[in-house]
Amino acid sequence: MMDQTNIQSAIEAMIFISDEPISINEMIQVFDDIKEEGVEEEIVSKEDVLKAIDTLKRKYSHKNHSYELVQSGDGYCFMTKQKYSKIVNALLKNRSKKRLSKSALETLSIIAYRQPITKGEIEKIRGVGCDYAMKKLLSRELIKMKGKSDAIGRPMLYGTTDRFLEYFGINTLKDLPSPKEFKEEDLDPSLTDDQNTSTEQVTESEVTQ
Repeated sequence: MMDQTNIQSAIEAMIFISDEPISINEMIQVFDDIKEEGVEEEIVSKEDVLKAIDTLKRKYSHKNHSYELVQSGDGYCFMTKQKYSKIVNALLKNRSKKRLSKSALETLSIIAYRQPITKGEIEKIRGVGCDYAMKKLLSRELIKMKGKSDAIGRPMLYGTTDRFLEYFGINTLKDLPSPKEFKEEDLDPSLTDDQNTSTEQVTESEVTQ
């Protein structure tokens, strides 16, 4: 029998194991799936899920926990509390290969504030090619294709993803800071614009695959 305690534990497990924020609808779908498989007999409602999430939020808000349950976009995920930001940043700085280069961050900023936008429009704003940066942002799933423009040639339009919201720790695009608020520690000093745009060039077909 799936009582409230079991529902809470199941949701906690789903959020913990998910590599991206999980929505309420997705949680309900999982419960429906195991019901159809005969694992559970009772229906788990949206109210049950919301109640469990509220309980988990209160549980992880306690000072004994270094992380908390937060809403990111349309989903929920565990995030480290602000008081531990220094130790987390120290760890992330040691993983420079995973940080965004200046070129990628500039490109991402333009997409975030101008989306949906074509690659040609991005390059016109930056004044340089952005094939390498676009490829990196797509591989990191920070941006995605969002249809085609009505302009001549029907170029591809790009926009940000839910992973983008998670990466910057915001709930919606309305929470975006002004471009000048992006911090230097978000950049990978080992990569320069020249390296990004000259050392490794890729074709448009490679970027959009």
